[in-house]
Amino acid sequence: MTDTASDLAPIGGTVENGVHRLKLRVYYEDTDFSGIVYHANYLRFLERGRTDFLRLAGIRQSDLFAGGDGVVFAVRAISVNYIKPALMDDLLSVTTRVSEVSGASFVMDQAIWRADTLLLSAMVTIVSLKNSRPVRLPETVKQALSGG
Repeated sequence: MTDTASDLAPIGGTVENGVHRLKLRVYYEDTDFSGIVYHANYLRFLERGRTDFLRLAGIRQSDLFAGGDGVVFAVRAISVNYIKPALMDDLLSVTTRVSEVSGASFVMDQAIWRADTLLLSAMVTIVSLKNSRPVRLPETVKQALSGG
């Protein structure tokens, strides 16, 4: 399959109507001996989607930590539904959107697609931590996650 120019999104992906879309290529290193993406590598793809979503929303995790707040994000819970396998050389799209924001955490709904075929869906709960203890999300982060 030949990629078109529209298949090659800018690095970091794009956001439209609150949904972040990140394009990824499946490489040999992502697969098991049969050419199918190894199950744990989907978690890496989802992490890239979440990180780039936050970056495009103006939330740089390294700045939060280094900026004196000492705030870090950690995955508290993740629920993954593996539906169909991704294969070597596939062009995938990781979609990410915020579905809930509360005091010290937020929930992101994610999916991995190959064209119009849903391969995986996930719900990820992220908690805000300082010195390994839950802490309220900084107000700027809450606003950015809430679309403000």
